[in-house]
Amino acid sequence: MIGGPPVTRRAALLGGAAAVLAGCSDGGGPAGSLRLASGPEGGPYNAFGRSFADAVAAGRRRLSVTPVSTAASVDNLRRLDGRSVDLALATADAAEDAVLGRDTFARPLAVTALARVYVNYIHLIAPADGPVHELADLAGRRVATGAAGSGLQVTAKRLLQQAALTGGAAPVQEETLGLAESLAALRAGEVDAVFWSGGVPTPAVAGLSAQLPVRFVPLDDVAGTLRERYGPVYSAVTLPAGAYGLRSPIGTVGVGNYLTARPGVPEDAVRELLRILFDRWATLLRAVTAGARLEPRFAVSTGAVPLHPGAAAYYRSVYG
Repeated sequence: MIGGPPVTRRAALLGGAAAVLAGCSDGGGPAGSLRLASGPEGGPYNAFGRSFADAVAAGRRRLSVTPVSTAASVDNLRRLDGRSVDLALATADAAEDAVLGRDTFARPLAVTALARVYVNYIHLIAPADGPVHELADLAGRRVATGAAGSGLQVTAKRLLQQAALTGGAAPVQEETLGLAESLAALRAGEVDAVFWSGGVPTPAVAGLSAQLPVRFVPLDDVAGTLRERYGPVYSAVTLPAGAYGLRSPIGTVGVGNYLTARPGVPEDAVRELLRILFDRWATLLRAVTAGARLEPRFAVSTGAVPLHPGAAAYYRSVYG
């Protein structure tokens, strides 16, 4: 492994001592090929990964990024720890669990953060003429909770636990399905509701809502409870009026998305990646969510996941 351990955000941003990673360039800019664990084909992580790789290539540097299709967050973090990839996209809750060795992860994983890039909005979608009006109505019903290895599974399970729907006399019948399969199952009446975590609007969800009358179930009642238990990886957000034809906003849960790296990725490569990310954020985020902005004070908010030393150096040099 190249370099030293990750540094804490306080030490990094206040100019404290940080481990210095070996560079990978000879004065002509960082060089090398980095593998980025993104997500399944057709999903927002995959779209972001491809756009980011194109943006790096457009810089005509000797640095390149190759996106790798995966099952998404949990899978990505395990690949990062196993060193089969260098960079990974992951939801904030899954990344924090990985660093703490909690829940899905039996031990702490070696993960550092480059930036908190944008927020996912949890969608709970049900037929408009069906019986699901609130989270508690999922009791005993068939619910698509995300693909195996996805961050959505982490969040959905916690939402169900908060509503006491994972045990007892009428637990939810969880179906492990990706987005396309989930929406197809909802359309066919094979599930009663679908969880989805993504930007707004998510094109596939917008397509379904244009074909089938659906209800977006409010989740704002549990957003505060999740935040109290798991910290600021969760926030209260709203699906805005106008999105998916909504006549009024719907309160739900927001989950950050992190661009992460294994600690051994060279520091100068990380600085270059962040320069590109901040230069091209408007184009990059257009592929995953509407109206989002990337700001430094937002980007460094990565909770228990420590900033990579190269990221800390970038933020110090550019923003003080």
